[in-house]
Amino acid sequence: MSPKMLAVHTPEVAEALENGKPVVALESTIITHGMPWPGNRDMALKVEATIREAGAVPATIAVLNGTLRIGLSEAEVTELAQTQDAMKVSRADLAFAIAQGRTGATTVAATMMAAQMAGISVFATGGIGGVHRGAEESFDISADLDELGRTPVIVVCAGAKAILDIEKTLEVLETKGVPVVAYGQDHVPAFWSRDSGLKAPLRLDTPRDIARFELTRRLMGGHGGMLITNPVPTGNEIPRERMEEHITEALMAAEKDNISGKEVTPYLLDKIFHITGGVSLETNIALVLNNARVAAAIAVELSDTARS
Repeated sequence: MSPKMLAVHTPEVAEALENGKPVVALESTIITHGMPWPGNRDMALKVEATIREAGAVPATIAVLNGTLRIGLSEAEVTELAQTQDAMKVSRADLAFAIAQGRTGATTVAATMMAAQMAGISVFATGGIGGVHRGAEESFDISADLDELGRTPVIVVCAGAKAILDIEKTLEVLETKGVPVVAYGQDHVPAFWSRDSGLKAPLRLDTPRDIARFELTRRLMGGHGGMLITNPVPTGNEIPRERMEEHITEALMAAEKDNISGKEVTPYLLDKIFHITGGVSLETNIALVLNNARVAAAIAVELSDTARS
């Protein structure tokens, strides 16, 4: 079975790819594991609308009943948003979900895989996975980092999720040769907060500069992904000091409840949602929309440059 036979594209995405129009990939775990119904559906559709308004085509990626979908219809987004037993698929089990006819939502790693197969160069998400706190004992490190090291897709995010060890995450990304670019500031953001306190390895201030950087990397060959860390808008930020208190409380609860593996991140995000009275979710939505706008602008620049 060839990669083209493996996936099904919506007509909108297929037409855009065929004609070299800008396309932005979107993950689907944020729909199934990140937000409650019906806010998850509303958020997903708003993110897609934001990308269209910025001049690009959105391609939400998921596995539906064993079919890898590159782009979802509104009805499919609605159906996925109400699915209770969707797998959370990464590189290790994406093919399993397809082979077994399962429905699965794609993580950053699986979305990057699918985007590369489809010929999509830019991907917008909320935050990447990384090195979990206490990884020196648990060895809990997200497959997202390996994927960034191997798969040539630009990932626009608000940094690694703040529940992680961001400093160790940056060290792993450096080891894997992944450029980490802070967009419009000198420090790496920390998801809900604009500043993690850690200086970014690189800084770029415009989508055009990012596109130029990526096109230069392609000339050299053999590169993996690029990580663009885009801070949450100022008005939606939760200060880092306050978030650290909330995260500490959520981590203590996870330890008490013996949460491990893939369940850690959704558990912590849900716990923080309740601790903050829902404010963390509002911030999450704002940063995802902001990342979508920046990703669309980068995709437009790449497409324009390729045509010129």
